[in-house]
Amino acid sequence: MNRRMLILLAAGGSLALLLGAFGFQYLGGLAPCKLCLWQRWPHGAAIAIGALALVLRGPALPVFGALAALTTAGIGTYHTGVERKWWAGPSSCTGDGGALSGLSGGDLLNFDAQTTIIMCDVVPWEMFGLSMASYNALASVLFAALWLMAARAR
Repeated sequence: MNRRMLILLAAGGSLALLLGAFGFQYLGGLAPCKLCLWQRWPHGAAIAIGALALVLRGPALPVFGALAALTTAGIGTYHTGVERKWWAGPSSCTGDGGALSGLSGGDLLNFDAQTTIIMCDVVPWEMFGLSMASYNALASVLFAALWLMAARAR
């Protein structure tokens, strides 16, 4: 495969995962937790890097694309561990919600405000025993490999 095709596959993969996440959110009604949102940002960066890398030559942009893919893979792996209770997650979205103690009575009584907190240590959807965070981590490692192949391609 040539450099252009590798970049299209890697950046297009990030675009597909991001569109899938928005589909689960807006069409499927699965609101994202804090860690889910964190996983989206590097995909957005990879898409932008991909657009630039298709126009500009040189190995630097594909390396940055690989770093973006590895970043979201790392966050996805961390999120998987939080979901599986292998390690603790952010206190603001895991466990007993102890970080909510900073809310005032007015915050708690504002019935018009959306106060639903999506827990990071709950798996809202899975297929074949893997959560969306797990699939994101696996796919993103593949995208990082594609990015690195693009960096080496002539």
